[in-house]
Amino acid sequence: VRLVDGAGLCSGRVEVKSNQSWASVCEADFDRQDAEVVCRDVGCGAPAGQTWDKEFQCKGKESLLLDCDTSDRENNTCLPGNAVGLTCSEPDDVRLVGRGSRCAGGVEWYDQREWRIVGAEDWNQRNVAAVVCRQLGCGSTVSVLPGNTTVGIRVSCDGSESSLRECLRSYDLLPGLTPDIFLTDPMGGVFRGHQGPEMFRGYNFTITCSTQPQYPGGSFLLTFTGSNRTQTQPAVNHSAAFLFPAADDSHQGNYSCVYDNYVFSHNFSSESELLSLTITGN
Repeated sequence: VRLVDGAGLCSGRVEVKSNQSWASVCEADFDRQDAEVVCRDVGCGAPAGQTWDKEFQCKGKESLLLDCDTSDRENNTCLPGNAVGLTCSEPDDVRLVGRGSRCAGGVEWYDQREWRIVGAEDWNQRNVAAVVCRQLGCGSTVSVLPGNTTVGIRVSCDGSESSLRECLRSYDLLPGLTPDIFLTDPMGGVFRGHQGPEMFRGYNFTITCSTQPQYPGGSFLLTFTGSNRTQTQPAVNHSAAFLFPAADDSHQGNYSCVYDNYVFSHNFSSESELLSLTITGN
């Protein structure tokens, strides 16, 4: 769901993506409970202003509009004049903590019903600080101190935004879902060396990526350090197996698994530890 052609991220015409295309929502299908779900879905505060009479069939407690029931209508096209225009309130979703002042401290962002530590790349920290100070009404940035190494959300701002919601965001880690990576060989061609597993030339081997069974779906990207070679497979039963026939010197190097999933209306990505593989033998 998204709000388009409005004054900011928290106002505009309501559109829902279905079958890879965006369509407006009609006023006849919308009421106050639906508005509460949409505002929550796009990360904004409660609906402000207009109320509606009819239902999109939300109960009001859903986190996402797509969690609501929908009516089976043959024609779901909504004429521009009948499309819902929605304004949500701006949420108080950013705070500075740990310094005894509302205008100093570590940056936290209220997202997905919990406060998450905000991080940024070194080159972007001053831009992020400027946006946070502006959003909190704290004037200009005085100083920027090194951030916490444990980050819940990583943001990138150009410095002109009025709030962090307008910046790009990424979720570095899915909580508790750092993937595991391990190597198996059906022919017995692998043994434990001083620097990690070693594989005899000519033997086939499999690298398996897996996660805890907490969220359904997702995919695994197997990366090979030192080259552009990558492979992607969907997560089946929370794992994926990558088969390598006839090991040779080109297979020597570091491998890692990257688990990607779309959860809570956001893209999450989490990377495993490195698996260092050595190819040996005649």
